[in-house]
Amino acid sequence: MLGSKALLIVDGAPPKTVAPGETHRGVKVLSTLGDQAVVEIEGRRHTLRVGEAPSSVGGSGGAGARGSKVVLTAGSGGHFLTQGAINGRAAQFMVDTGATSVAMSVKDAERLGVDYRKGQLGRSSTANGVINVYMVKLASVRIGEVEIYDVDGTVVPASMPYILLGNSFLTRFQMTRHNDQLVLERRY
Repeated sequence: MLGSKALLIVDGAPPKTVAPGETHRGVKVLSTLGDQAVVEIEGRRHTLRVGEAPSSVGGSGGAGARGSKVVLTAGSGGHFLTQGAINGRAAQFMVDTGATSVAMSVKDAERLGVDYRKGQLGRSSTANGVINVYMVKLASVRIGEVEIYDVDGTVVPASMPYILLGNSFLTRFQMTRHNDQLVLERRY
């Protein structure tokens, strides 16, 4: 939400602010109030709330993630940022091919319901030196229409602006870069 406008990401396209009464890529914003927006897709109303997992409505019938391909567009700094979900809860990711696993802060782990204290205590080498971490297993990581199960994760004590989408997720895809687009095609 941005004031009275909704910030929509439709079919993986770049985010766009849409005012009530306006339509973006087949999604009409009917109203906004506080942390929610009511939208219309293919003649059906849906209520979307800030902080919920990304919605899949319309063509797929909301039947769950069944896709095999994700297309990401680089942001102004050249990084690939995307919305997704961990264990069904909304997450903001940054693709990091230098990260061994999906890495997040303790604060993100707590918000996502990841019980990191039951993970294996270990040490990890980072750009800021060697730190203590908790190694965990994430039930699911979802980007767009692609959901991967039993993904290795790392929880670090330091604050992080994004959850790092590391190689425990990325190695399950064939990655191809075309100019400012990164295409992830599921291998297994």
